[in-house]
Amino acid sequence: MESQMIEFPVNGTTAGGYLAPAQSGSGPGVLVLQEWWGLVPQIKGVCDRLSEQGFTALAPDLYHGEFAQHTEMDKAGELMSSLPPDRAARDMGAAIDHLLALDACSSSQVGVVGFCMGGMLTLMVSAIESDRVSVAAPYYGAPLGDGAPDWNGLTAKVEGHFAAHDDFFPPEAIKELESQLQGIGKDVTFHVYEGTGHAFANEEDALGTFDTAAASQAWERTINLLNRI
Repeated sequence: MESQMIEFPVNGTTAGGYLAPAQSGSGPGVLVLQEWWGLVPQIKGVCDRLSEQGFTALAPDLYHGEFAQHTEMDKAGELMSSLPPDRAARDMGAAIDHLLALDACSSSQVGVVGFCMGGMLTLMVSAIESDRVSVAAPYYGAPLGDGAPDWNGLTAKVEGHFAAHDDFFPPEAIKELESQLQGIGKDVTFHVYEGTGHAFANEEDALGTFDTAAASQAWERTINLLNRI
């Protein structure tokens, strides 16, 4: 099966997404969650890279067809802030349903990888869908403050990747969250990459922060984590 845009059922309606089946024929399922730009080619590229590594990856289109160009940061911020949390949760849950039902998916649980806004959603869906998410890799995004989920539900092994210089998700707050989660017995490690800025693993380099060495190390760690699904 070729990588393609698909539709999947959500509570009597449908949502869209980009599906990249494992090139090996079948493999563990991975949910890929978008940055605030939307389901753009770079996120589809993450799915394709996972497919090459033997995973079946699905990125749901959480903005339902909307997206922002890199020159449209105000629009991206508006799309993110106006995303209904309950709809996003339903779409992510339905995407997991669809992924696990595919012949190309060999696992009974999924891994989740997300970037920026998707990093925050990675941790949230891992807490909400605890029986179906075994590992999670958030990149430079986490629910801080009032938006945090009930962390008691989190059972996944979490390995996150964060920037040393990030006004959106400051490393001090990230390490505080790591300590909080470890303190209640959660298997959580947050790596902070020295000298990096927000979105350091996005090769399109919209913020001028792409860091080849940090991105490569984070990706290697992510693949090692996903191999535990």
